[in-house]
This record gives sequence, C-alpha cells and structure tokens, in this order.
Amino acid sequence: MVPNSLRKWFVVHFVADTIFAIPLLFAPVAFLTLLGWETVDPLTTRLVGAAMLAIGVESLLGRNAGVESFEGMLNLKLIWSGAASLGILVTIVTVGGPAVGWLFLALFVAFHLLWLYYRLRLRTAVKERT
Repeated sequence: MVPNSLRKWFVVHFVADTIFAIPLLFAPVAFLTLLGWETVDPLTTRLVGAAMLAIGVESLLGRNAGVESFEGMLNLKLIWSGAASLGILVTIVTVGGPAVGWLFLALFVAFHLLWLYYRLRLRTAVKERT
C-alpha cells in the first residue's frame, strides 16, 4: 500500500535534512555567514537544525513502516514544510535576506508539494481498500 517511491523519498529527505542540520547545529554562524546571512541567532538556528535532524532521522527510521505510520509522518512533514515555507516567505518579504533564502523557500515548497501528493495518494488508497 505504501509506494516504494515514497520510501525512497524518505531516504532522500533524510540525506537533505542531515546535510543542512549538522552545520546548523554545530557551526550555525559560520555556515549561515558563508551563505550570505549577516546576522545569525545561534540558538534559533540550532533549534531549526535540531528539528531538521529529528524529522530527517525519523524519515530514515520509518521508511519501512506501514501505511498508518506514513500517514502520521506525512502529516508532520506537511505541517513542518508548510509552516517553514510561510515563515521563510514572510521573512523574505518583510526583512529581506540573502538570495539563498529563495532557494530554501523553493526547497521547502517542493518538499511540501511532494508530501501533499503522497498524503493524498495514501488517503485514496486507504479509502479504496475499505
């Protein structure tokens, strides 16, 4: 019932989250300064890194779970990516920031649309089975 492609996307998500989470956790100022941020709050940055690491690791750990687990994980990913997208957009519009902010927005929106596609696909598959 859970598409193999979704399981693979969960592994991709783990890799993507980990690539960003590690430097956000351990070198937030250096990492974000390199990307063009002039002002960095290390506490907030580390909290974002921790959230990304947690969600990414759960993606890896849960990639072989059943449909019920995937529904819950997709709900979490939709809430996270939707809220993050909105937050990034509001920040870009009201405060500005480096051009890489648009890339981060695009990544979060892309993952949000991907998770939405699979969440709706799972919902349809579950309804068809019952």
